[in-house]
Amino acid sequence: MIEQTVTVPPEERVRREPARRPVRPREAVRFPVLAVVFVCAACGLVYELELVALSSYLIGDSVTQASVVLSVMVFAMGLGSLLAKRLRCRAAVGFGLVEAALALVGGCSAMVLYAAFAWLGESRYVVVAFSLTIGVLIGAEIPLLMSLIQRTGRKPGPGEPDDAAGTVADLFAADYVGALVGGLAFPFLLLPWLGQLTGALVTGAVNAVAGGGLVLWVFRRDLTARSRALLLAVNLGVLAVLATATVLVDDFEQAARRAVYGEDVRVAVHTDLQEVVVTGGPEGPPDLFLDGRLRVSGEDEYRYHEALVHPAMNGPHARVLIVGGGDGMAVREVLRHPGVRSVTVVELDPGVVRLARTDPALARLNAQAFRDPRVRVVHEDAFHWLRGAADRVRERYDVVLSDLPDPGITPSTKLYSEEFYGLVARILGPSGRFAVHAGSVTDRPHTYWTVDATLRAAGFATRPYSASGRTPGFAAGPDRADRSAGTGPGPCDWGFLLAVPGDRPPALGLAPGDPRPRSLDAETLADAARRAERTRGAETPPSSTLVHPRYGD
Repeated sequence: MIEQTVTVPPEERVRREPARRPVRPREAVRFPVLAVVFVCAACGLVYELELVALSSYLIGDSVTQASVVLSVMVFAMGLGSLLAKRLRCRAAVGFGLVEAALALVGGCSAMVLYAAFAWLGESRYVVVAFSLTIGVLIGAEIPLLMSLIQRTGRKPGPGEPDDAAGTVADLFAADYVGALVGGLAFPFLLLPWLGQLTGALVTGAVNAVAGGGLVLWVFRRDLTARSRALLLAVNLGVLAVLATATVLVDDFEQAARRAVYGEDVRVAVHTDLQEVVVTGGPEGPPDLFLDGRLRVSGEDEYRYHEALVHPAMNGPHARVLIVGGGDGMAVREVLRHPGVRSVTVVELDPGVVRLARTDPALARLNAQAFRDPRVRVVHEDAFHWLRGAADRVRERYDVVLSDLPDPGITPSTKLYSEEFYGLVARILGPSGRFAVHAGSVTDRPHTYWTVDATLRAAGFATRPYSASGRTPGFAAGPDRADRSAGTGPGPCDWGFLLAVPGDRPPALGLAPGDPRPRSLDAETLADAARRAERTRGAETPPSSTLVHPRYGD
């Protein structure tokens, strides 16, 4: 048997041999990269929302704070993308260090911001610094990941399409979906379950694990032994810092709260809507703070509530509606008048009413007003409730009292709008009276007279008046940093407007035979009206509407 040897040309051998797979095929890398992009995008948006929420709470004026944080962060993201060019040659270690830094800065941002406000009294510059830093780090993520993916797998051969566009589309899709999940998780999961401080710390830990795990696992062959050791040590250090801060967060929050409110903090709770703090000694009158703003000063709250309630009760007052007033002090003053058949309180936060019912000091101060069978509490947004009230209410209200925070605080603005006052006019009786707290007359006259112009645009005739108090900062304006820092006394008067439907301003007086207020009489009211009129400017400000709020002008 003769064996024949067949010689195969080299090019034919190449065609017959199976193609060798890349060491790290692009398909095997893409899924973990996209998963990490998803997680990091969710974490990044949580940091962003955390800064917006906390800065709005600490500084006030949520529209301004959101605009500052978002604009600075978007600018910084573009800056971070440009700076990422310098790390392309070492993309793996660069991405690992960027994620570790982002986890540390973002996770600790809430604590540092709160500490700056509590002990330094100023947090504006801290907000800008964190927005800039976090934005730069977020902006560097996608370029570095693109650089890593492009180095994996084989390059397309002649005639094969380049999949760079598909990779970019996948990365941005994962980024946007992650942002959606982070945006929904922040208000519905993190805030209710963990709170602002712990939520930020846990988010930072998730960020560190995702970013560090991707580099140390998927892209470990792009790292030198020294780089792997560096990244491992940095990520473990970041996780240790975040874990330690999480353990100490309760002690930190208590210390910061004492720095803001003083040593006599009796109750501090986070409701679904705000932080509620009650201060005061066991024997002294309590002070009630809502989101850091003093809403009830136990020493002189009667001056505010008597001035709000009693002039409006000079007339029919069988049916009374109170918008706000969850502390029960306005209800107490209303119930002092004989002839009151029913009182409806529309308060958004049930936690405030629950505390006013159960806290011994607050219940004593409001004379157990919520136990009276004539009082009915509705927990609903006042604007939405009033929209349907005209159809539900069989009898119109004789008196409506607007016991709300300063109109310059953004969440309150819609309740000082022409549309809101139009809804009040629908449920107010023909001889009804409407009393509105309109902020400080002397400290913020433009805001006060804007409320007046808005009421008149809604069809009311108004009578301005004010009341003075001893405690600076009561019903403070939208910026509470000056008061906490001790650099300003804060407003020490309260402006009110008594309104009736039509074009004839109401008489300012007290109901004959009704209980005498401690701080009001005919002479005091006349002087209060003159004091308010002296602040009226030559030019009438425009009214405020939902689409064009004027209180920030």
